[in-house]
Amino acid sequence: MAAEAGVLTVDTSRPVVLFDGVCNLCNRTVQFIIRRDPHARFRFASLQSAAGAAIVRQATGRALPSADPPESILLVERDRLYERSTAVLHVLRKLRFPWPVAYALVIVPRAMRDSVYDLIARRRYRWFGRQDVCMVPTPDLRARFVDQSEA
Repeated sequence: MAAEAGVLTVDTSRPVVLFDGVCNLCNRTVQFIIRRDPHARFRFASLQSAAGAAIVRQATGRALPSADPPESILLVERDRLYERSTAVLHVLRKLRFPWPVAYALVIVPRAMRDSVYDLIARRRYRWFGRQDVCMVPTPDLRARFVDQSEA
């Protein structure tokens, strides 16, 4: 991440997964991705962080929606933003086998995929719980997380 004229910019040539940092399901999903991403392609940032907001602003030209809790996992790659089920499928596509096979679900109409995604997203705190603070990565994983200290 670099600062140019007071604006944070993030290198998105490597995909960045933006997630709800207090959601247990979201934190487990990050751990799932890390374990199945042996080439460390993905980087991560909490949607609640300044870095997360900067990445969204850079990719879309607008501020992160102020939904509380955040409504979607996001994937930003090469300044392109993917949301909800499409983000999940693009992530799975880059993990080790057998997960890329799931990308075939992209043929299901997005409205149908997103309705299932939204059902889970709305109930994720009730089903999986939440933390009081965002996940803190272990020292060996810290390099895969984008934060404002990189500015």
